[in-house]
Amino acid sequence: MAKPLDAESSLPIFRIGVFALIFNHEKHILLGHRRDIDWWNLPGGGMEFGETVDEALCREVREETGLEVNVGQLVGVYSKPQKQEVVLTFLCQVIGGTLQSTEEIRESRYFAPDALPGNTLPKPPIRVSKQKSQ
Repeated sequence: MAKPLDAESSLPIFRIGVFALIFNHEKHILLGHRRDIDWWNLPGGGMEFGETVDEALCREVREETGLEVNVGQLVGVYSKPQKQEVVLTFLCQVIGGTLQSTEEIRESRYFAPDALPGNTLPKPPIRVSKQKSQ
């Protein structure tokens, strides 16, 4: 007979990632240029044990950009089966902080959705275009 799973003894089956779509007043999207790889990506990352989705997203955006945000509407749920990951993407609004380079991100910058850098990870342009068309 199989042992029942509980939160303390079972390993997570999926990692949960949270990412922010942050647009400025010109409708340009915020991307961060990662230090560990030469790619631009949306601000975000993995949830830590004990965090809510909102807490994780606010922490990730603050750690990567220096900005404080309000988490808004869920705009996408994506799966990465090869990484055993589920990714949630939210519209976010900047409410404070100062855009700056950080330990993880060498530069953050707003880009027009039709003029993203060539070395942008594959998924952000898809997420931005889906949001732009709504």
